[in-house]
Amino acid sequence: MDRSYWRTVSLVTTWQVAASICYYTVFAATPFFRGEFGLSRFQVGFVVTALTLGYAVFLLPVGALVDRFGEYRTLSLGLVGLATGAALVAGAPSVALLLAAAFFLGSLYATAIPGTNKAVYDNVAAGRQNLAMGIKQVGVTAGSGISALLVTGLAGVLFWQAGFLIATIVGIVVAAVFALFYAGSHDGGTAAYPDFRALSHNRPYRRLVASGFFLGAALFTTTGYTVLFVAEEVGASIAFGGVVLATVQLFGSVGRVTTGWLSDALPGEPRVRIGAILIVQALAGAALFAVVAAVSTPVGAAVAFAALGFFVLGNTGVYYSCMATLVGADEMGGATAGGQLSLVAGSIVAPPAFGYLADGVGYRASWWLLGGGCVLAAGLLLFAVRAEPPTDEPAMRD
Repeated sequence: MDRSYWRTVSLVTTWQVAASICYYTVFAATPFFRGEFGLSRFQVGFVVTALTLGYAVFLLPVGALVDRFGEYRTLSLGLVGLATGAALVAGAPSVALLLAAAFFLGSLYATAIPGTNKAVYDNVAAGRQNLAMGIKQVGVTAGSGISALLVTGLAGVLFWQAGFLIATIVGIVVAAVFALFYAGSHDGGTAAYPDFRALSHNRPYRRLVASGFFLGAALFTTTGYTVLFVAEEVGASIAFGGVVLATVQLFGSVGRVTTGWLSDALPGEPRVRIGAILIVQALAGAALFAVVAAVSTPVGAAVAFAALGFFVLGNTGVYYSCMATLVGADEMGGATAGGQLSLVAGSIVAPPAFGYLADGVGYRASWWLLGGGCVLAAGLLLFAVRAEPPTDEPAMRD
Protein backbone atom coordinates (compact mmCIF):
# COMPACT_ATOMS: atom_id res chain seq x y z
CA MET A 1 0.00 0.00 0.00
CA ASP A 2 1.40 3.42 -0.93
CA ARG A 3 2.28 6.35 1.26
CA SER A 4 -0.75 8.45 0.27
CA TYR A 5 -3.07 5.64 1.42
CA TRP A 6 -1.55 5.50 4.89
CA ARG A 7 -1.34 9.29 5.10
CA THR A 8 -5.06 9.61 4.46
CA VAL A 9 -6.06 6.71 6.71
CA SER A 10 -3.79 7.81 9.58
CA LEU A 11 -4.96 11.44 9.52
CA VAL A 12 -8.64 10.52 9.29
CA THR A 13 -8.26 7.90 12.04
CA THR A 14 -6.41 10.37 14.28
CA TRP A 15 -9.19 12.90 13.71
CA GLN A 16 -11.75 10.24 14.65
CA VAL A 17 -9.83 9.33 17.82
CA ALA A 18 -9.77 12.97 18.98
CA ALA A 19 -13.42 13.52 18.09
CA SER A 20 -14.46 10.40 19.98
CA ILE A 21 -12.41 11.37 23.03
CA CYS A 22 -14.46 14.58 23.21
CA TYR A 23 -17.81 12.93 22.46
CA TYR A 24 -17.52 9.87 24.67
CA THR A 25 -16.46 11.78 27.78
CA VAL A 26 -20.19 12.03 28.50
CA PHE A 27 -20.60 8.24 28.55
CA ALA A 28 -17.65 7.77 30.90
CA ALA A 29 -18.84 10.52 33.27
CA THR A 30 -22.34 9.16 33.97
CA PRO A 31 -21.49 8.23 37.61
CA PHE A 32 -20.22 11.76 38.21
CA PHE A 33 -23.32 13.33 36.68
CA ARG A 34 -25.39 11.17 38.99
CA GLY A 35 -23.42 12.24 42.05
CA GLU A 36 -23.05 15.92 41.07
CA PHE A 37 -26.67 16.54 40.09
CA GLY A 38 -28.49 13.80 42.06
CA LEU A 39 -29.78 11.98 38.95
CA SER A 40 -31.54 8.61 38.95
CA ARG A 41 -30.51 5.86 36.51
CA PHE A 42 -33.52 6.86 34.40
CA GLN A 43 -32.43 10.52 34.33
CA VAL A 44 -28.87 9.55 33.42
CA GLY A 45 -30.38 8.02 30.29
CA PHE A 46 -31.67 11.45 29.28
CA VAL A 47 -28.15 12.91 29.39
CA VAL A 48 -27.10 10.26 26.88
CA THR A 49 -30.28 10.94 24.88
CA ALA A 50 -29.54 14.69 24.76
CA LEU A 51 -26.10 13.90 23.37
CA THR A 52 -27.33 11.49 20.71
CA LEU A 53 -30.37 13.63 19.87
CA GLY A 54 -28.06 16.51 18.96
CA TYR A 55 -26.18 14.08 16.76
CA ALA A 56 -29.38 12.88 15.07
CA VAL A 57 -30.86 16.34 14.47
CA PHE A 58 -27.76 17.66 12.74
CA LEU A 59 -26.66 14.54 10.88
CA LEU A 60 -28.43 15.29 7.60
CA PRO A 61 -27.74 19.06 7.52
CA VAL A 62 -24.07 18.47 8.31
CA GLY A 63 -23.94 15.73 5.68
CA ALA A 64 -25.15 18.26 3.14
CA LEU A 65 -22.49 20.73 4.32
CA VAL A 66 -19.81 18.06 3.83
CA ASP A 67 -21.01 17.59 0.24
CA ARG A 68 -21.10 21.34 -0.33
CA PHE A 69 -17.83 22.46 1.30
CA GLY A 70 -15.77 19.25 1.38
CA GLU A 71 -14.52 17.21 4.30
CA TYR A 72 -11.43 19.36 4.93
CA ARG A 73 -13.36 22.39 6.20
CA THR A 74 -16.13 20.51 7.99
CA LEU A 75 -13.79 18.11 9.80
CA SER A 76 -11.37 20.86 10.84
CA LEU A 77 -14.07 23.17 12.20
CA GLY A 78 -16.10 20.27 13.57
CA LEU A 79 -13.28 19.11 15.82
CA VAL A 80 -12.83 22.63 17.22
CA GLY A 81 -16.56 22.63 17.98
CA LEU A 82 -16.31 19.23 19.68
CA ALA A 83 -13.48 20.48 21.88
CA THR A 84 -15.63 23.46 22.84
CA GLY A 85 -18.57 21.19 23.60
CA ALA A 86 -16.51 19.04 25.97
CA ALA A 87 -15.49 22.17 27.88
CA LEU A 88 -19.13 23.30 28.09
CA VAL A 89 -20.24 19.95 29.54
CA ALA A 90 -17.51 20.15 32.18
CA GLY A 91 -18.59 23.64 33.20
CA ALA A 92 -22.37 23.11 33.22
CA PRO A 93 -23.75 24.44 36.55
CA SER A 94 -27.23 22.87 36.34
CA VAL A 95 -29.04 19.88 34.86
CA ALA A 96 -30.69 22.04 32.19
CA LEU A 97 -27.37 23.47 31.04
CA LEU A 98 -25.79 20.01 31.21
CA LEU A 99 -28.43 18.72 28.81
CA ALA A 100 -27.93 21.75 26.53
CA ALA A 101 -24.16 21.29 26.52
CA ALA A 102 -24.54 17.58 25.78
CA PHE A 103 -26.88 18.40 22.88
CA PHE A 104 -24.35 20.90 21.50
CA LEU A 105 -21.52 18.37 21.80
CA GLY A 106 -23.60 15.75 19.99
CA SER A 107 -24.53 18.16 17.20
CA LEU A 108 -20.85 18.76 16.37
CA TYR A 109 -20.13 15.03 16.36
CA ALA A 110 -22.46 14.89 13.36
CA THR A 111 -19.43 15.92 11.27
CA ALA A 112 -17.75 12.58 11.99
CA ILE A 113 -19.46 9.90 9.89
CA PRO A 114 -20.26 11.97 6.76
CA GLY A 115 -16.83 13.63 6.75
CA THR A 116 -14.66 10.60 7.47
CA ASN A 117 -16.67 8.30 5.19
CA LYS A 118 -16.30 10.81 2.36
CA ALA A 119 -12.57 11.01 3.03
CA VAL A 120 -12.24 7.23 2.76
CA TYR A 121 -14.46 6.68 -0.27
CA ASP A 122 -13.06 9.66 -2.19
CA ASN A 123 -9.37 8.97 -1.52
CA VAL A 124 -9.01 5.19 -1.11
CA ALA A 125 -9.13 2.66 -3.95
CA ALA A 126 -12.13 0.32 -4.01
CA GLY A 127 -10.17 -2.81 -3.13
CA ARG A 128 -8.87 -1.20 0.07
CA GLN A 129 -11.98 0.57 1.31
CA ASN A 130 -13.36 -2.08 3.67
CA LEU A 131 -10.04 -2.34 5.53
CA ALA A 132 -9.71 1.45 5.58
CA MET A 133 -13.23 1.74 7.00
CA GLY A 134 -12.40 -0.81 9.67
CA ILE A 135 -9.22 1.04 10.65
CA LYS A 136 -11.01 4.40 10.61
CA GLN A 137 -13.82 3.04 12.77
CA VAL A 138 -11.22 1.92 15.31
CA GLY A 139 -10.86 5.63 16.00
CA VAL A 140 -14.32 5.58 17.57
CA THR A 141 -13.59 2.80 20.03
CA ALA A 142 -10.02 3.97 20.68
CA GLY A 143 -11.21 7.48 21.46
CA SER A 144 -13.96 6.18 23.70
CA GLY A 145 -11.54 3.95 25.57
CA ILE A 146 -9.10 6.81 26.09
CA SER A 147 -11.89 9.08 27.32
CA ALA A 148 -12.99 6.41 29.82
CA LEU A 149 -9.49 6.23 31.30
CA LEU A 150 -9.10 10.02 31.28
CA VAL A 151 -12.41 10.82 32.95
CA THR A 152 -12.50 8.05 35.56
CA GLY A 153 -8.76 7.97 36.23
CA LEU A 154 -8.16 11.69 36.65
CA ALA A 155 -11.30 12.11 38.77
CA GLY A 156 -9.65 10.24 41.63
CA VAL A 157 -6.44 12.25 41.36
CA LEU A 158 -7.72 15.73 40.49
CA PHE A 159 -11.43 16.43 39.91
CA TRP A 160 -14.09 14.85 37.69
CA GLN A 161 -13.95 17.63 35.06
CA ALA A 162 -10.20 17.15 34.49
CA GLY A 163 -10.68 14.54 31.77
CA PHE A 164 -12.97 16.90 29.86
CA LEU A 165 -10.34 19.64 29.90
CA ILE A 166 -7.68 17.25 28.56
CA ALA A 167 -10.13 16.18 25.83
CA THR A 168 -10.61 19.84 24.89
CA ILE A 169 -6.86 20.38 24.51
CA VAL A 170 -6.45 17.18 22.46
CA GLY A 171 -9.28 18.21 20.15
CA ILE A 172 -7.80 21.62 19.41
CA VAL A 173 -4.29 20.25 18.80
CA VAL A 174 -5.47 17.47 16.45
CA ALA A 175 -7.72 19.92 14.56
CA ALA A 176 -4.64 22.04 13.87
CA VAL A 177 -2.60 19.02 12.75
CA PHE A 178 -5.41 17.81 10.47
CA ALA A 179 -5.82 21.26 8.91
CA LEU A 180 -2.09 21.46 8.20
CA PHE A 181 -1.44 18.01 6.77
CA TYR A 182 -4.65 16.60 5.24
CA ALA A 183 -4.22 16.37 1.47
CA GLY A 184 -7.70 15.19 0.44
CA SER A 185 -10.53 17.24 -1.01
CA HIS A 186 -10.58 20.84 0.17
CA ASP A 187 -13.59 21.72 -1.96
CA GLY A 188 -17.05 20.28 -2.18
CA GLY A 189 -19.68 20.11 -4.84
CA THR A 190 -23.39 20.68 -4.86
CA ALA A 191 -25.26 19.91 -1.65
CA ALA A 192 -28.20 17.63 -2.33
CA TYR A 193 -30.80 16.21 0.03
CA PRO A 194 -30.54 12.39 0.08
CA ASP A 195 -33.12 10.65 -2.11
CA PHE A 196 -34.81 8.64 0.62
CA ARG A 197 -37.82 8.04 -1.62
CA ALA A 198 -35.73 5.97 -4.02
CA LEU A 199 -34.00 4.17 -1.16
CA SER A 200 -37.36 3.33 0.40
CA HIS A 201 -38.11 1.03 -2.56
CA ASN A 202 -35.03 -1.05 -1.76
CA ARG A 203 -36.39 -3.73 0.58
CA PRO A 204 -33.03 -5.22 1.67
CA TYR A 205 -31.78 -1.73 2.51
CA ARG A 206 -34.94 -1.01 4.54
CA ARG A 207 -34.38 -4.16 6.58
CA LEU A 208 -30.72 -3.35 7.16
CA VAL A 209 -31.70 0.13 8.36
CA ALA A 210 -34.36 -1.35 10.66
CA SER A 211 -31.74 -3.66 12.17
CA GLY A 212 -29.57 -0.61 12.74
CA PHE A 213 -32.06 0.70 15.30
CA PHE A 214 -31.43 -2.32 17.55
CA LEU A 215 -27.69 -2.41 16.85
CA GLY A 216 -27.38 1.27 17.77
CA ALA A 217 -29.47 0.76 20.90
CA ALA A 218 -27.13 -2.02 22.03
CA LEU A 219 -23.94 -0.12 21.21
CA PHE A 220 -24.67 3.25 22.81
CA THR A 221 -26.54 1.92 25.83
CA THR A 222 -23.73 -0.50 26.64
CA THR A 223 -21.25 2.35 26.44
CA GLY A 224 -23.39 4.63 28.58
CA TYR A 225 -24.09 2.22 31.43
CA THR A 226 -20.96 0.06 31.71
CA VAL A 227 -19.27 2.19 34.38
CA LEU A 228 -22.48 2.59 36.40
CA PHE A 229 -23.25 -1.13 36.26
CA VAL A 230 -19.75 -2.18 37.31
CA ALA A 231 -19.75 0.31 40.19
CA GLU A 232 -23.32 -0.22 41.45
CA GLU A 233 -24.14 -3.85 40.67
CA VAL A 234 -20.74 -5.56 40.68
CA GLY A 235 -19.41 -3.43 43.53
CA ALA A 236 -16.12 -2.34 41.96
CA SER A 237 -14.72 1.20 42.01
CA ILE A 238 -15.57 3.81 39.41
CA ALA A 239 -11.93 3.76 38.30
CA PHE A 240 -12.18 0.01 37.67
CA GLY A 241 -15.41 0.64 35.77
CA GLY A 242 -13.47 3.03 33.56
CA VAL A 243 -10.88 0.33 32.89
CA VAL A 244 -13.67 -2.08 31.96
CA LEU A 245 -15.17 0.49 29.58
CA ALA A 246 -11.76 1.07 28.02
CA THR A 247 -11.39 -2.71 27.62
CA VAL A 248 -14.78 -2.84 25.93
CA GLN A 249 -13.59 -0.22 23.46
CA LEU A 250 -10.25 -1.97 22.93
CA PHE A 251 -11.96 -5.22 21.99
CA GLY A 252 -14.43 -3.24 19.88
CA SER A 253 -11.44 -1.89 17.96
CA VAL A 254 -10.11 -5.41 17.44
CA GLY A 255 -13.54 -6.48 16.24
CA ARG A 256 -13.76 -3.64 13.72
CA VAL A 257 -10.36 -4.34 12.19
CA THR A 258 -10.88 -8.13 12.19
CA THR A 259 -14.30 -7.99 10.57
CA GLY A 260 -13.15 -5.35 8.08
CA TRP A 261 -10.31 -7.65 7.03
CA LEU A 262 -12.67 -10.66 6.85
CA SER A 263 -15.10 -8.64 4.70
CA ASP A 264 -12.33 -8.17 2.15
CA ALA A 265 -10.65 -11.58 2.46
CA LEU A 266 -13.40 -14.21 2.69
CA PRO A 267 -14.58 -15.81 -0.57
CA GLY A 268 -18.09 -15.63 -1.96
CA GLU A 269 -20.59 -12.98 -2.95
CA PRO A 270 -19.92 -9.77 -0.96
CA ARG A 271 -23.56 -9.28 0.07
CA VAL A 272 -23.80 -12.78 1.52
CA ARG A 273 -20.41 -12.99 3.24
CA ILE A 274 -20.54 -9.50 4.77
CA GLY A 275 -24.16 -9.95 5.84
CA ALA A 276 -23.30 -13.28 7.45
CA ILE A 277 -20.54 -11.63 9.50
CA LEU A 278 -23.00 -9.02 10.75
CA ILE A 279 -25.61 -11.66 11.65
CA VAL A 280 -23.03 -13.63 13.67
CA GLN A 281 -22.07 -10.44 15.51
CA ALA A 282 -25.70 -9.69 16.39
CA LEU A 283 -26.42 -13.21 17.68
CA ALA A 284 -23.18 -13.34 19.67
CA GLY A 285 -24.08 -9.98 21.18
CA ALA A 286 -27.48 -11.31 22.27
CA ALA A 287 -25.85 -14.28 24.01
CA LEU A 288 -23.28 -12.08 25.72
CA PHE A 289 -25.91 -9.70 27.08
CA ALA A 290 -27.34 -12.69 28.94
CA VAL A 291 -23.87 -13.45 30.28
CA VAL A 292 -23.35 -9.84 31.41
CA ALA A 293 -26.72 -9.91 33.20
CA ALA A 294 -25.48 -12.84 35.31
CA VAL A 295 -21.98 -11.65 36.26
CA SER A 296 -21.30 -10.82 39.91
CA THR A 297 -17.53 -10.40 40.20
CA PRO A 298 -15.18 -7.70 38.86
CA VAL A 299 -13.10 -10.22 36.90
CA GLY A 300 -16.21 -11.86 35.44
CA ALA A 301 -17.55 -8.45 34.43
CA ALA A 302 -14.26 -7.50 32.75
CA VAL A 303 -14.17 -10.71 30.72
CA ALA A 304 -17.85 -10.59 29.74
CA PHE A 305 -17.72 -6.93 28.71
CA ALA A 306 -14.54 -7.49 26.70
CA ALA A 307 -16.27 -10.19 24.65
CA LEU A 308 -19.34 -7.99 24.36
CA GLY A 309 -17.19 -5.17 23.02
CA PHE A 310 -15.73 -7.36 20.27
CA PHE A 311 -19.17 -8.18 18.86
CA VAL A 312 -21.49 -5.30 19.80
CA LEU A 313 -19.05 -2.42 19.37
CA GLY A 314 -17.17 -4.11 16.53
CA ASN A 315 -20.01 -4.18 14.01
CA THR A 316 -20.34 -0.62 12.67
CA GLY A 317 -17.71 -0.97 9.94
CA VAL A 318 -19.38 -4.18 8.71
CA TYR A 319 -22.78 -2.45 8.91
CA TYR A 320 -21.64 0.15 6.37
CA SER A 321 -19.81 -2.41 4.25
CA CYS A 322 -23.01 -4.46 4.09
CA MET A 323 -24.91 -1.34 3.11
CA ALA A 324 -22.52 -0.76 0.21
CA THR A 325 -23.53 -4.16 -1.23
CA LEU A 326 -27.25 -3.29 -1.13
CA VAL A 327 -27.28 0.14 -2.82
CA GLY A 328 -25.60 1.67 -5.84
CA ALA A 329 -22.43 3.74 -5.48
CA ASP A 330 -24.32 6.94 -6.35
CA GLU A 331 -26.78 6.26 -3.51
CA MET A 332 -24.19 5.60 -0.82
CA GLY A 333 -24.26 9.13 0.62
CA GLY A 334 -27.98 9.10 1.29
CA ALA A 335 -27.90 5.45 2.32
CA THR A 336 -25.19 6.18 4.89
CA ALA A 337 -27.21 9.06 6.31
CA GLY A 338 -30.31 6.89 6.62
CA GLY A 339 -28.38 4.03 8.19
CA GLN A 340 -26.66 6.31 10.68
CA LEU A 341 -29.98 7.93 11.61
CA SER A 342 -31.32 4.49 12.45
CA LEU A 343 -28.31 3.70 14.67
CA VAL A 344 -28.71 7.03 16.45
CA ALA A 345 -32.48 6.59 16.82
CA GLY A 346 -31.81 3.45 18.82
CA SER A 347 -29.40 5.39 21.01
CA ILE A 348 -32.06 8.03 21.70
CA VAL A 349 -34.79 5.62 22.81
CA ALA A 350 -32.85 2.83 24.52
CA PRO A 351 -30.82 4.54 27.30
CA PRO A 352 -33.86 5.94 29.21
CA ALA A 353 -35.68 2.61 28.75
CA PHE A 354 -32.63 0.77 30.06
CA GLY A 355 -32.38 3.13 33.05
CA TYR A 356 -36.11 2.87 33.77
CA LEU A 357 -35.90 -0.92 33.93
CA ALA A 358 -32.74 -0.76 36.03
CA ASP A 359 -34.49 1.55 38.53
CA GLY A 360 -37.72 -0.45 38.69
CA VAL A 361 -36.72 -4.08 38.13
CA GLY A 362 -32.94 -4.33 38.09
CA TYR A 363 -30.04 -4.38 35.66
CA ARG A 364 -30.67 -7.98 34.62
CA ALA A 365 -33.93 -7.06 32.85
CA SER A 366 -32.19 -4.10 31.20
CA TRP A 367 -29.46 -6.28 29.69
CA TRP A 368 -32.07 -8.80 28.53
CA LEU A 369 -33.86 -5.96 26.73
CA LEU A 370 -30.74 -5.20 24.70
CA GLY A 371 -30.19 -8.91 24.00
CA GLY A 372 -33.72 -9.26 22.67
CA GLY A 373 -33.09 -6.31 20.36
CA CYS A 374 -29.98 -8.03 18.97
CA VAL A 375 -32.05 -11.14 18.16
CA LEU A 376 -34.54 -8.99 16.27
CA ALA A 377 -31.65 -7.33 14.42
CA ALA A 378 -30.28 -10.72 13.37
CA GLY A 379 -33.68 -11.71 11.98
CA LEU A 380 -33.96 -8.51 9.96
CA LEU A 381 -30.42 -8.96 8.66
CA LEU A 382 -31.18 -12.49 7.54
CA PHE A 383 -34.07 -11.23 5.42
CA ALA A 384 -31.90 -8.37 4.09
CA VAL A 385 -29.15 -10.74 2.96
CA ARG A 386 -31.51 -13.27 1.39
CA ALA A 387 -33.60 -10.71 -0.53
CA GLU A 388 -32.47 -9.42 -3.91
CA PRO A 389 -32.06 -5.65 -4.39
CA PRO A 390 -34.86 -4.39 -6.66
CA THR A 391 -32.74 -1.98 -8.69
CA ASP A 392 -29.55 -2.15 -10.72
CA GLU A 393 -26.69 -4.23 -9.34
CA PRO A 394 -25.09 -2.21 -6.52
CA ALA A 395 -21.43 -1.42 -6.37
CA MET A 396 -19.56 -4.21 -4.58
CA ARG A 397 -16.74 -2.53 -2.74
CA ASP A 398 -14.10 -5.23 -3.20
